Amino acid sequence: MKEEWKGLNLVELFDLLEPIPEPAPVSMMPQTAGWLWLALLCLVLLAGIVWVLRRRWRENAYRRQALLELKNTTDPSDLAILLRRTALVAYPRKHVASLHGPDWLAFLDDTYQGSAFSSAAGKSLVEAPYVRRAEVEDLKPLVHTWIKSHCKGVR
Repeated sequence: MKEEWKGLNLVELFDLLEPIPEPAPVSMMPQTAGWLWLALLCLVLLAGIVWVLRRRWRENAYRRQALLELKNTTDPSDLAILLRRTALVAYPRKHVASLHGPDWLAFLDDTYQGSAFSSAAGKSLVEAPYVRRAEVEDLKPLVHTWIKSHCKGVR
């Protein structure tokens, strides 16, 4: 022990210690090229997912608009018009525009895999522009289901 250290208490001896040098900071950069390729692949996949979701959101804008209009509709003839407009957006005009009567109801049944439009509640859609009836409560859930679940595309 050195002479200059004699007579010093423990706290004073601790003050004489030199601090431990700080290690070099760890680099956050990947050490191999594989990690860079993996990060690039993840970014490309994320961009693809965002693109697909955005496209799907835009393609279904007509459904959201139709559902908003459906909430405020109280007249059966307005329901029939709303259903026809929605079908004209979703399907080619040459397949939809000429349909009427039982053919129109069969088209509606075919496009959402059900048979509710051919029943009594659905038949009032064909008569709605000509006869005033208050069967909107039966029709609204049916129209809502068709708008939400019809298969878009060529029939």
